[in-house]
Amino acid sequence: MMTLSMLLAHLIGDYILQWDKLAQWKARSLAGVTAHCAVVTAVTALFALLFQPYWWEGVLLISLGHYLIDAAQLPLTQRGTTSGAWALGRFLADQLAHLVLITAVLFWGGYMVWDTAVWHTILTQHPHWLLIIAYTCLAMPAWVLIEFAIYGLIQGTPPDFSCASNKYISTLERWLMMTFVLVGQFPLVPLVAAPRLMMEMPHIRQEDNAHVNLYLAKLLASILLAVLLGLALRAV
Repeated sequence: MMTLSMLLAHLIGDYILQWDKLAQWKARSLAGVTAHCAVVTAVTALFALLFQPYWWEGVLLISLGHYLIDAAQLPLTQRGTTSGAWALGRFLADQLAHLVLITAVLFWGGYMVWDTAVWHTILTQHPHWLLIIAYTCLAMPAWVLIEFAIYGLIQGTPPDFSCASNKYISTLERWLMMTFVLVGQFPLVPLVAAPRLMMEMPHIRQEDNAHVNLYLAKLLASILLAVLLGLALRAV
């Protein structure tokens, strides 16, 4: 349970509670990194202490490691880049580093095991944890991943989050689509995206082909993530 709790703490601290201005501040200065990591520390402590009231050393190791990973990237984020592939690669490397850190600390603390029977028991007895993590993933984490991936792979530029829109609407759409997959109502999945697509179609037609391709690619990626995650949960 501690493993699932630390994963959820990372998703909330590094995404849900990293609002736009904080993310921009973190990319510019060490003070921003410190403020962000203070939020991560508070969330990590809250979720860890639910299961182990005295695991302060694990909380501090995860928080200090998070600070070092983010601070090490500061010279790169301050300099900026025009390469979408580089921005996507840095984002993926950053998340991989955080997950490796959390996994290593959990192993050190004796909370992480590779026994599939143990994991099957945990997931069977506590399916609500998987649902919470899945719905959290489809919120800001999915939105950020889609922005980096689509801009990097199609347009070849980093995403401009200051101009990004529909992040809350698209989150609601992904939640609804995954919910319909979970309850077996697959025909309703495409209907979720239809209202926004119909309302925005006149505006989309006025854009150039590059913007239309980006919009459609992000929409398809959003649908794909929601459906795949729903199917994965049904298979558990």
